[in-house]
Amino acid sequence: MIELYNRFLNAAKMLEDIPLLMFRLILAYVFMQTGLLKLHDIGAIAMWFDSMGIPLPTLNAYMATATEVAGFILLFLGLGTRIISIPLIVVMIVAILTVHMDHGWLAIASDSVPAVAERLEAARSILQEYGNYEWLTGAGSFVILNNGMEFEVMYIGMLLALVSFGPGRISADYLVERMMKKKM
Repeated sequence: MIELYNRFLNAAKMLEDIPLLMFRLILAYVFMQTGLLKLHDIGAIAMWFDSMGIPLPTLNAYMATATEVAGFILLFLGLGTRIISIPLIVVMIVAILTVHMDHGWLAIASDSVPAVAERLEAARSILQEYGNYEWLTGAGSFVILNNGMEFEVMYIGMLLALVSFGPGRISADYLVERMMKKKM
């Protein structure tokens, strides 16, 4: 039984780079979306930051945007992964503190909450009467966003894993490390 378990562990060890690659690619996609959105209208982001009381809103808008854009590129490549993950964690903490914390945990509101169920039913009724409900819901259910901190906390967990374990062998960091070892 112990021998079988040890074989299982050895086989599982061959997969250890896959979750790290998946974390990097998922996070790269997330930061590509948010970074490019900010980049598209940095002035509006600065005004939004100002409305939330973030100090130096224009500077912080540029810094958050630069961090997210650099983050998506570097995470995608697996280059400087441990280093870029740290400012990305800071961006996520700021997002939680300024935007998401007041909305609780869930990113999507639960329809088991009576007030949410009431709003969903009212929205469905309006859409069924005045819109093309089948078309609108053809790709998924109609939901109410709660804007909670659920996703940001998961992103922080993924980024912490990348800080702790690195990007894995499927990365530019791994290739650079191998080249450096050959020169020594």
